[in-house]
Amino acid sequence: MKRTILFLAIVGLLVYSCGPAAEREHVDEKETKDELLTPEERGFLDNLASLCGKSFKGEEVYMEEGRESWADKKFVMHVTVCEEDRVHIPFHLDDDHSRTWMFLVDENGLRFRHDHRYEDGTPEEQTLYGGYADGKGTEFKQRFPVDQYSIELLDDHEEMRQWNVVMDEDMTTFSYQLLYFDEIVFQADFDLTNPINVEE
Repeated sequence: MKRTILFLAIVGLLVYSCGPAAEREHVDEKETKDELLTPEERGFLDNLASLCGKSFKGEEVYMEEGRESWADKKFVMHVTVCEEDRVHIPFHLDDDHSRTWMFLVDENGLRFRHDHRYEDGTPEEQTLYGGYADGKGTEFKQRFPVDQYSIELLDDHEEMRQWNVVMDEDMTTFSYQLLYFDEIVFQADFDLTNPINVEE
């Protein structure tokens, strides 16, 4: 009899811990994170997350004259981590797998960072640079002016850099843009209509 009562107590505890209270805690955590974002920024992050687990080919569509062109290189993006407060997109350029685009929610809002690592996984000297969304974006386009950390890391004496990340409203194209003084100096486009196998 005592064993039966103990068993029922344990079952009841498990049901309670996984029941409405646990669900409410999960919802509260999401609501707290959502308070850090505009509705457009949350929609943007959700649109990125809708691509989770897929990989896409891309190409250079513009490089400012005088800069090294990547037009002959193979572009592939992989949407690998998709959580309420983060989306990670490793970006491969030929056999160079050192880059990951990171979209993160922290106490200051939606942050875009470039994670650069050596083959052994250790961080490069210039890594985690980027900026915060400027609050003027949409569910399909966000602009990230360079932040103070990146200005110091990249030795920019002026706040001249900005990164734009754009998805067509029909989710057919993903574009990464680098701007200097509001002028695009580099753009890569990825075809979202044709996911590829990671071996491609």
